[in-house]
Amino acid sequence: MAGQLAIAIEQSRQIQDARAESYALGELGTLYEQIGQWDDAAQLTRQALRLAQTNHAPDASYRWQWQMGRITTKSGYKDSSPSPAQRQEAILAYRDAVTTLRSIRGDLVATNPEIQFSFRDSVEPVYRELMSLLIQPNSDEAMLTEARDAIEELQLAELENFFRSACLDVTSQKIDEIDRNAAVFYPILLSDRLEVLVSMPGKPMSHHSVAITSKEMNRVLDDWLQSLTPIASNRRQLKLAGQLYDWLIRPALAQLQEQGIETLVFVPDGPLRNLPMAALHDGNQYLVENYQIALTPGLQLLEPKILGQEQLQALSVGLTEARQGFAALPGVQQEIDQIQATVPAKIFLDEDFTRANLQRQLKDSRYPIVHLATHGQFSSNLEETFLLTWNERLKVRDMRALLKSSRDSQEKPIELLVLSACQTAAGDSQAALGLAGLAVQSGARSTLASLWSVNDRSTSQLMTELYQDLASSDNLSRGKSLRQAQLALLHSDEYSHPFYWSPFVLVGNWL
Repeated sequence: MAGQLAIAIEQSRQIQDARAESYALGELGTLYEQIGQWDDAAQLTRQALRLAQTNHAPDASYRWQWQMGRITTKSGYKDSSPSPAQRQEAILAYRDAVTTLRSIRGDLVATNPEIQFSFRDSVEPVYRELMSLLIQPNSDEAMLTEARDAIEELQLAELENFFRSACLDVTSQKIDEIDRNAAVFYPILLSDRLEVLVSMPGKPMSHHSVAITSKEMNRVLDDWLQSLTPIASNRRQLKLAGQLYDWLIRPALAQLQEQGIETLVFVPDGPLRNLPMAALHDGNQYLVENYQIALTPGLQLLEPKILGQEQLQALSVGLTEARQGFAALPGVQQEIDQIQATVPAKIFLDEDFTRANLQRQLKDSRYPIVHLATHGQFSSNLEETFLLTWNERLKVRDMRALLKSSRDSQEKPIELLVLSACQTAAGDSQAALGLAGLAVQSGARSTLASLWSVNDRSTSQLMTELYQDLASSDNLSRGKSLRQAQLALLHSDEYSHPFYWSPFVLVGNWL
């Protein structure tokens, strides 16, 4: 292999193909990296990087900057970690790689197959390896903040990769500016550990670490999700819910109580997006019994605004009959009736629930709340994320066009989009990426959806409780109303098991 690369280097020089020479040098550097010849690996990689930068090839530059970060980290190990000086040098290389990636993000998500490559193999590791270096026991506030910014940027890059479009508008937000009584948790899955960054208003960023491999963490997450059913052992479910609570929440509990925190906002990473955080358990109570809970792909994608009483008008559409291979939803009729009895609502059911009708209503009228009670699926595959109408499947791109079709949508977006009866795709560990994507693409400030398919009648009861709380509160809060609806089911005789109430998640603005 080394001989072939040496020939490739020589041939690329003869024909004066600097790009080809850069790749051949870089790949030879990779080979030396793999066998631990650090000096040779670094020298070849630096040569490859100079050629790439001189010849304006950022897609190659970031690869060699990333490679320099890896080589510097590995060659600097003493005992179990790199020396402080080499750690800093590696961080600088990774920063350069991230900066270069940022400049070519549009190309990475383009539809041209020649410049598309595996996001999970070629982009995501750059961010994760940088965060691993930034988050250490001796990390200062600046490093933790940089790691927080990196996980937010990775979330944005994932969404753009999902949509194959660099079209997401972002605005930097601070938790202090959004909610003085909220704390933001950034659980980050690294190869050898779980890191949890915690941001609270007016306080330095803190973090705690759990020594667990990503493989083992995924196994625990899968076990807990499988146990969240009424037919499984409740003891097993509570044990796993307690273990995850100890990893994610307990180390920060004293701070939460000292600060008087009321809302926990999670920016979940990877398969953690599929978790019903409300069902974490401290040994005595579920998390939802003490806090309002919300999810967001990142504070940079959040547009905070309080929901006003005058905004409680809903467009409610849904399916009650079996369609296109999906089962009937008899509880939808009761759900829609209860909504109409609580807030002013325009109703379209079954054969009236079509793309054309939905588009017409959203274009001609202004509905702050859009309630869609229908089958749907969230998937890590863009083409498998859809909502079911009477006669077709609405893909996520179609939803964006429809939900932004109101004449004044730019000034007054949908305040609350409710996706009732939808679910994440079974067996897809990244399925909730589709939920986050739909929430962002819809343009709605908040999206309420379910992580799995829930009992028809319990869903109807939860939605009824939700709207009644929204309608009765003086200071309306979407997060508070969801919590009250979940508590109503938790304290009921029939639906107290977390299977019924915990999968409902609020994505986006919780105010």
